Amino acid sequence: MRPHIPLPAKLRPSLTSPSSIEAMPYPSPSRDIKELDDRQDALLSIPSSSSGYGTTQQYKVYKRRWLGIIMLIVMNIVVSWGWLTYAPVSNLSKEWFSLESETPINWLSTIIFFSYVVATPAVVYGLHHYSLKPTLLLASFLLLAGNWIRYGGTKTQSFPVVMLGQILIGFSQPFVLSAPPHYSDLWFTPNGRVSATAVVSLANPVGAALAQFLGPMLATTAEDIPFMVLVVSIIATVSVFGWLLFPSSPPTPPSASGSQRKASVAETKKVLENNRNFWLMLVLFSIYLGLFNAFTSLLNQIMFPRGYSPDQAGICGAILILSGLISTAVVSPVIDRTHAYFLAMRFFVPMIGAAYVAFIWAPEGGRILAPYIVGALLGAASFCLMPLALELSVEFTYPVAPEWSSSALWCGGQLMGAVLLLVMDRMKDEKGDMRTALIFQGVLAAAAVPGVFLFRKEGGLRRLEEDKRMGGDC
Repeated sequence: MRPHIPLPAKLRPSLTSPSSIEAMPYPSPSRDIKELDDRQDALLSIPSSSSGYGTTQQYKVYKRRWLGIIMLIVMNIVVSWGWLTYAPVSNLSKEWFSLESETPINWLSTIIFFSYVVATPAVVYGLHHYSLKPTLLLASFLLLAGNWIRYGGTKTQSFPVVMLGQILIGFSQPFVLSAPPHYSDLWFTPNGRVSATAVVSLANPVGAALAQFLGPMLATTAEDIPFMVLVVSIIATVSVFGWLLFPSSPPTPPSASGSQRKASVAETKKVLENNRNFWLMLVLFSIYLGLFNAFTSLLNQIMFPRGYSPDQAGICGAILILSGLISTAVVSPVIDRTHAYFLAMRFFVPMIGAAYVAFIWAPEGGRILAPYIVGALLGAASFCLMPLALELSVEFTYPVAPEWSSSALWCGGQLMGAVLLLVMDRMKDEKGDMRTALIFQGVLAAAAVPGVFLFRKEGGLRRLEEDKRMGGDC
């Protein structure tokens, strides 16, 4: 920080003078600062530092940021429910569409992952060149169209039409999943970003939990499948219109890093190509998100041959999600305050590896308590890891815009999920048992654990260091 040197009264800039106002990029020069404070619903005003004599930068956060969080939560729930609509009742879906096996039903999940990868470049371009609002409006349109096309195909028992609807839902997913780090960087201080990203990102697994838990309740027979899809379509319709009224960005930035110009495409390439921490995070996140996606997509098919009902498999999935929500509600605020990112990573990644290994034996013997316990441990560790990894990737790559790192991580995870889903589906034996697939996922999860100890701490938290240097709220 530059030492404070008092200026003569005549040389001190007035807060309402043109030179002072022009240094503030957000407020209008025709408004007095106090008038702006009274007009905006500012919840907190953060002391700012001087960047030079006669210039002042003001930082604020606004109450309305929580409305945006709520809308992102709902969209994440709906887009995830769309991904897993048919998987929890795969046997009934196979019967309704008169299919010979459940493999085409698995493709309804797999096509979501591949569609995600195809749409990701458009997401990065949209978030980089435009604001968050138009990209989410496009996602809302794709989500709405996909759900109703899918309902029409289900009602008429036309599987190709259902697949078309799934593709559109898949195109909407990267817009929604890549938004949380971008939104938290735009609206939240460093002491709230992990929690904000966690709350929104974890809404996506909540949608998966609702699909796992409510799907078997809404469709108890094959004839109930259209009704189940109709319910999801109605919820999707209600959820997508809030962004029409929400502002594209806050009037005043929340922190120093939030007010800085983000790197250009050429600068981004330069930052990323030799960034060891980022590439290591990309590999680990892709493996563990891919495993989670494949596991949740196949959970009913994993447990059904072992004598468990779809309802029990759905409860196991719901326990996995609920334990994750509870653990993240406890852990994320602690990480926000302590910034103990690396310690948390080294705790949760080995726990995830151990849980996947334990699930090799958990479904055996018909004792439902064992899958419930292991599922709870897996959910708790996986959910804590997700927002932590997304925020760390932004820290590693600053001043690269958040959409680059978050989109890359989600894209890698979705692509890995598609590959693992196809591979594990092929590992079924003639009776449909998936023990070989469970061994495969356990070995892969355990083999990736040592990677978490290879991160370099020095110079890793670039965004946090910038906020400290500029005197923001850390």
